[in-house]
Amino acid sequence: MPDTTPAPPSRSRLIFAFLVVTAIWGSTWLVIKDQVGAVPPTWSITYRFALAGVGMLVLALLRRDSLRLTREGMGLALLVGLSQFVCNFQFVYRAEIHLTSGLVAVCYALLMLPNAVLGRIFLKQKVTPGFIAGSLVAMAGIALLMLHEYRSAPPEGRVALGVLMTCAGILSASVANILQGNRVGRAQPMVPMLVWAMLIGAALDACWSLATVGAPVIETRWEYLAGIAYLAIAGSVVTFPLYFMLIRELGPGRAAYNGVAVPVVAMALSTLFEGYRWTALAAGGAVLALAGLVIALWAKKRG
Repeated sequence: MPDTTPAPPSRSRLIFAFLVVTAIWGSTWLVIKDQVGAVPPTWSITYRFALAGVGMLVLALLRRDSLRLTREGMGLALLVGLSQFVCNFQFVYRAEIHLTSGLVAVCYALLMLPNAVLGRIFLKQKVTPGFIAGSLVAMAGIALLMLHEYRSAPPEGRVALGVLMTCAGILSASVANILQGNRVGRAQPMVPMLVWAMLIGAALDACWSLATVGAPVIETRWEYLAGIAYLAIAGSVVTFPLYFMLIRELGPGRAAYNGVAVPVVAMALSTLFEGYRWTALAAGGAVLALAGLVIALWAKKRG
């Protein structure tokens, strides 16, 4: 019988996916910041992934993909929906109430660390000493940025809570990444699995919203509605298939390397539109964080 296994993506396709994900996700942090105003964050998340689920369904139909998954596939969709599209984003949106969008993006660059650790535990992927050293340097830089944020925060600011929410979101995202990188995840058709994961996530988000904040609330401001559309279509339907493809092909640790470039875009936008004020402490922390991430990336690549 002929081999029906699909050919792995070309190097140029992987590079293209990496650049698209980096560019779009670098901008979504700022858009998310506008979503945490009059509308409870949990409802904004619900709207985003309800629309994204429909968008992903349309994509599946255009591709003529079957939406039928095995029992293992549906279990994976449930777990990815819960970890990625419920827990991760519930924590992220709340973190941006207390921290600037660029700073949350810088923290999320550390996603490669739990990805590498969990990948070592569950996927038997190698973690080099250089990767650990680079990660520690990056964490020192993040600590300096957090110190700057704490010093400049108003008396009523809750920086520590924002950091805690960010860490919880990072761990949730890492769990979803590892699920995509295991045997069951790699065996599932990408787009149909994401259809179910997003729709299940949106349903769970809606249930959580009703239970915690009550009836749906929505803004009619065009910026808010445009933000929902951008986050759903560009920030979800376009990027998640590309990012999860990178996870399957490169592994969770290496796929998270786009986190090195995303904070550069996010911090630049935060400076332009949120009035983020740079000090020597903040600049030193940013340089140290990015340098550490590059060291970790290079060490992992060589290892």
